[in-house]
Amino acid sequence: MSDETLTDERPVPEQIDDVVIRFAGDSGDGMQLAGTQFTASSAMFGNDLATLPNFPAEIRAPQGTIGGVSSFQVHIADWDILTPGDSPDCLVAMNPAALKANLSDLVKGGLLIVNTDAFDERNLAKAGYDTNPLDNDALDAYQVLGAPMEMLTKEAVKDSGVKGRATLRSKNFFALGLMSWIYTRPIEPVLDWVDKKFGTDTPVGKANVMALKAGYNYGITTEAFHHTYTIQPAPLPAGEYTNVVGNTATAWGLIAGAEQAKLPLFIGSYPITPATTILEELARNKNFGVKSFQAEDEIAGIGTALGAAFAGRLAITTTSGPGLALKSETLSLAMIMELPMVVVDVQRGGPSTGLPTKVEQSDLLFAMYGRHGESPLPIISTSTPSDAFEVAFEAVRIAVTYMTPVILMTDGYIATSSEPWRLPDVSALPDISRPFASIQDGEEFLPYVRDPETLARPWAIPGQAGMEHRLGGLEKDATTGNVSYDPDNHESMLHTRARKIEALGKSLPEVEIFGEGSDLVVLGWGSTYGAIRTAVTRVQKTGRKVAHVHLRYINPLPSNLGAVLSSFDNVLVPEINLGQLSRIVRAEYLIDTHSFNRVLGQPMRAREIETKIYELLDQEVSS
Repeated sequence: MSDETLTDERPVPEQIDDVVIRFAGDSGDGMQLAGTQFTASSAMFGNDLATLPNFPAEIRAPQGTIGGVSSFQVHIADWDILTPGDSPDCLVAMNPAALKANLSDLVKGGLLIVNTDAFDERNLAKAGYDTNPLDNDALDAYQVLGAPMEMLTKEAVKDSGVKGRATLRSKNFFALGLMSWIYTRPIEPVLDWVDKKFGTDTPVGKANVMALKAGYNYGITTEAFHHTYTIQPAPLPAGEYTNVVGNTATAWGLIAGAEQAKLPLFIGSYPITPATTILEELARNKNFGVKSFQAEDEIAGIGTALGAAFAGRLAITTTSGPGLALKSETLSLAMIMELPMVVVDVQRGGPSTGLPTKVEQSDLLFAMYGRHGESPLPIISTSTPSDAFEVAFEAVRIAVTYMTPVILMTDGYIATSSEPWRLPDVSALPDISRPFASIQDGEEFLPYVRDPETLARPWAIPGQAGMEHRLGGLEKDATTGNVSYDPDNHESMLHTRARKIEALGKSLPEVEIFGEGSDLVVLGWGSTYGAIRTAVTRVQKTGRKVAHVHLRYINPLPSNLGAVLSSFDNVLVPEINLGQLSRIVRAEYLIDTHSFNRVLGQPMRAREIETKIYELLDQEVSS
């Protein structure tokens, strides 16, 4: 199909403020790619956006089954959005399983685009349909646009050089072309991507371009649906933007931290979903002096990182829940040795292997207490994909300044979703470097004499003459670092290491309150940020007094948090777990919190939190 046949004769598109679109199909149908390219086109157009990829939990689930469905949801808008949307306004279903798994989420009256070729007897049976929903009234509540995508794709790519069933691999580009027409998305960014990825003169490149244009032209020519939409660019603050995925932002924040700490970065990690792409992104950045090591297991990963910290490197290790458990012994060793390290925990559904591709805030209590002995560590949490850069940088600062391992909490939703991010002014990033230990000639080196403000010990690396010292897991003498079994020294060292974390707490910024009044505050952490802020904003617009506080620092907690929470009649804590932050807050401040817990392997939804807020406010009024 030539450029000349790509015409655009459409009625005037309907202007809408925002739309939530979900691409869904078998894990081999290329829905993640279609969604990513649709997102890229929207970003180039200037829309604000938020995405939600959703992968099967199995490496290769049975084809055509509900367990094998992969989806990609994107929310695009002409205003500042914070979530990928509670429910899609438009669903693209590439097979019966995708329809069955996602139809209940589609808003009533929403647009349903179906690949009719996939609705044969075999695929219907795999999805659990007794009859074809396209042939009865099962879809009457929706606007349905059916397209024989497989037949049309085969016809479109017949001259590309791709043969046999390989021709069907481009049907995701047919769907992408159709969606680009319906929602007035430019296809030039997709064409540029195909050219860079495959080359437009290769059989695969030609097939993808032909299928994309065929889908676009199908939208123009079909009589079944002739209504199109447009969403204007969002008024974002001036600056240079990129569409960033959470794990990428985390990696970039760690690199920036290493640069500003004036330390070479070393990452020792074992690949684990959904943390692996941080390791991959860091490995790609050797130009910044990054040294990456893919270990044979989680224990080896943190072991090599600890060795790198001893040698004067910025030590990084990445993992998810099961790996954090395996790293716990070495993490305790890093704590007692008082060496700087950042442990990135990209949480996922558990326990055990659990739901490895799904989101859950399941590791907070383990991060707090999952080590032997008294082993307090700083814990810091990121809230959005773009926030991950700043939080990763802050984790590096804390680790180096206070000579301690730091646990950086993120999760599968933040890790894989994306949003526009205004690139920071790198020259404005603070210098967070800390000099290695030094002594005068003839002076005795005392490895545990501490900085009076931070209580951090000196960082002496191998090869520094006169600064040889013992290091290991046995308890240290409070000044010389020699092995000590003295009971009073042991208790003193326990208190000293705890006071170091307390010293960090005194330097942290106070929590900020979004909203006013004293009726109810919603307290959150991590990836619930967007859903909570959206829900609170909706309730505030009705005149109700509700506020939002979101935590970046979890251990130690900000110094004013207790006073802030005590000033409200009700404290609501939404979490994607069974109430872990709630337990911490209750224990720390003796405040009776209201937990709102949803553990579905999916991000928290704003509408659910909004409903819970009204429930609590109405109870307060009636009492």
